[in-house]
Amino acid sequence: MIQTEATPNPDSLKFLSENVISAAGTEEFHESKKNEITNPFIKELLNFGGIELVLLSKNFLSVKKTKEASWEKLKPMVISHLNDYFEKNKQPILKDKSIDSNVNNNDETVNKILEVLDTKIRPAVARDGGDIKFKSFENGVVKVELQGSCSGCPSSLMTLKQGVQNLLKHYVKEVNSVEAI
Repeated sequence: MIQTEATPNPDSLKFLSENVISAAGTEEFHESKKNEITNPFIKELLNFGGIELVLLSKNFLSVKKTKEASWEKLKPMVISHLNDYFEKNKQPILKDKSIDSNVNNNDETVNKILEVLDTKIRPAVARDGGDIKFKSFENGVVKVELQGSCSGCPSSLMTLKQGVQNLLKHYVKEVNSVEAI
């Protein structure tokens, strides 16, 4: 059974499932790049009129719609698409894969930042239907990418500065600020 939850972003909705949706971690897909996408489920979802972004995580999927589209029309289509997939398939939509990391895990400060992101920040962001990806750390500045419901959300800048930045500065003394890319 698929359940939905509102997110702080009015143009984004979170669809929860008891099935594993992604065994490959959190992945984001944009409508503008759908020609590069090989996964048939995601490609079909992005072909629904009005969907601009899809984020898949372990047990939820977030959909961000265009301003013009209505949830009244899209919500049942997404639920039906998910139910249809899991009736026919017992495997996750995204299978397990090895993720190449461009993160230098030999850096002690970066490891501390990643630990805070993974344990303290990512679970909170996931509750709102999004994700946060570490991009870099240089000269006291942490660069992150907000994904899913968080990308383009009116409250994401406040979340970034008051939540993420404050937590990272508290736990990792080398951090001076956090910026979204």
